[in-house]
Amino acid sequence: MSPADDLKLAHGLADAAGEAIRPLFRGDWSSERKADKSPVTEADKAAEAAIRSILEAERPDDGIHGEEYGLSNESAGRRWVLDPIDGTISFMAGRPIFGTLIALLQDGWPVLGIIDQPIARERWAARIGEATTFNGAPVRTRACKSLDDAVLATSSPHYFTPDTAEAYMQLAAAVGGNERQGTIVYGGDCYNYGLLASGHIDVVCEAGLAVYDYAALVPVVEGAGGTVSDWQGNPLDADSDGTMLALGDPARLEDVLEKMAPHAHDH
Repeated sequence: MSPADDLKLAHGLADAAGEAIRPLFRGDWSSERKADKSPVTEADKAAEAAIRSILEAERPDDGIHGEEYGLSNESAGRRWVLDPIDGTISFMAGRPIFGTLIALLQDGWPVLGIIDQPIARERWAARIGEATTFNGAPVRTRACKSLDDAVLATSSPHYFTPDTAEAYMQLAAAVGGNERQGTIVYGGDCYNYGLLASGHIDVVCEAGLAVYDYAALVPVVEGAGGTVSDWQGNPLDADSDGTMLALGDPARLEDVLEKMAPHAHDH
């Protein structure tokens, strides 16, 4: 199987997940709840089941690690890592900024990633060593001369622990300088990383992530010219600690790590 075959397959997986999710988006939640069946769980499970059935047929020797149905064939060197709906709260609220995440790990390292937004039909795709594409066209991150000029994003301040919140707040205070409130975007989950790859956001900072939350994001950001690391500046693999920094301009990584340093080790 060539890397091109893997990427083609990954696009097909994202298509299948979208077909499962779209009919449930902005559905009639009240009637679903009476049957004690969470609508988001239904969408999550339907999307992951659709992906798994294709993988089991097309790549029977590969491992699969999904948020909903766990890990199968765990000794495989190649492992597909799936988050059928990253941004469940956005999905439930009818906001089309959640995404389906599909990654391929080789010996624990992310080598392919897709962020798919099935409602807006926006898709970022990347495989290692190649340019990230957005709906088929190459995209690039943008330069950021200093943190004063940066747009910072995080999904929610509530996802930080008291310790990680300290480090995040140090960074947030540095964005836009201390004279004014920085340019900070809340909400968005995986969508923020696509926007960073396309040059609209400069820094994304998160903590408490599982491998299926971050694996697909790494190739997408790096393939667009950005850099991804944990809060100590280490590259991300299957065993990372769940902290994540993504920067459109790698030249700003040292600045970010320096701002967070007093607290980044506390977690």
